Amino acid sequence: ELGGVSIYDGGNGNINGNENSTEGAVSVDDTNSTSDITAIKEAIESNPLRCMDNATAERMHKAVMDARAEGDSIGGIVEVIAAGVPAGLGEPVFDKLDAEIAKAMMSIGAVKGIEFGAGFRCAKMQGSEMNDAFVMHGDNIDVVTNNAGGILGGLSSGAPIVCRLAVKPTPSISKTQKTVDLVAGQDTEISIGGRHDPTIPPRLVPVAEAMMALVLADHLLRSKRYV
Repeated sequence: ELGGVSIYDGGNGNINGNENSTEGAVSVDDTNSTSDITAIKEAIESNPLRCMDNATAERMHKAVMDARAEGDSIGGIVEVIAAGVPAGLGEPVFDKLDAEIAKAMMSIGAVKGIEFGAGFRCAKMQGSEMNDAFVMHGDNIDVVTNNAGGILGGLSSGAPIVCRLAVKPTPSISKTQKTVDLVAGQDTEISIGGRHDPTIPPRLVPVAEAMMALVLADHLLRSKRYV
């Protein structure tokens, strides 16, 4: 498993640069680039923000530092790719593989959303666009696209499992904000001192990778019961 980061604000660098970038965001254009996992992993580990493009990582770093200078923070997206997953892991109803992964990922602090493959873009697609065509690649069955994110009907399809996590901005910021004094029962203001990360996604990557690995290992062990 490997993970990459997108930073939002102001800043977004998506590991595979699909259409998740927002207006005014920093983006990497490399749609559906999951073919060379080793190259992606090496690129991600080449900079502290874990973005696959170093030039974009520099722009992301500037966005993070600008937010920090303002006493604020920014959120982002962590994308996790699991390659080499055998087909058939998961369950068709109650323990769907995507549901199990979603539960694990949503258990990570600061994660507020998750999508697989095309994700929310599928709401604007037609069936003929969304469906992943299967083709023979030598002696193996492969897919032309991976809009399903490697999971169909709750079971792994054999394609790389691709999921993206929406990570909220660090809530502890020095910028003054409104709050309520529970003792006095009146409005007041709060400013958090001390050292706090201006963005969470880069630190969340190994946690998301571990969660993915745990869920897949669990389902691999389950599948052995029926072999």
